[in-house]
Amino acid sequence: MTKLKQATLAIAGGLILSASLTAGAQAYVRVGPPPPPRGIVIGPAPHRGYVYQSGYYRWHGGRYVWVGGVWVRPPYGGAVWVPGMWRSGPGGYYWVAGHWRH
Repeated sequence: MTKLKQATLAIAGGLILSASLTAGAQAYVRVGPPPPPRGIVIGPAPHRGYVYQSGYYRWHGGRYVWVGGVWVRPPYGGAVWVPGMWRSGPGGYYWVAGHWRH
């Protein structure tokens, strides 16, 4: 396969994946798992009660892109942050978004 054909397929796949994610459909990344999370030093919370949402890799432009972690205020008392994660399935790897739970 030529480099031009590979690039064209990667761009087309990225566009399809982006459209699927926008529509809320589950999309698979077929190039392999994301890199391991980056090792970073997390400083103290900016305010009492804040929760750190760790960084993660997202799929963008035909590659994994690092999104840095952030400190956030929970939406309600007793909320616990469940981090997002990449899982493997029959079609490749897919992202399960983080969410708050009671």
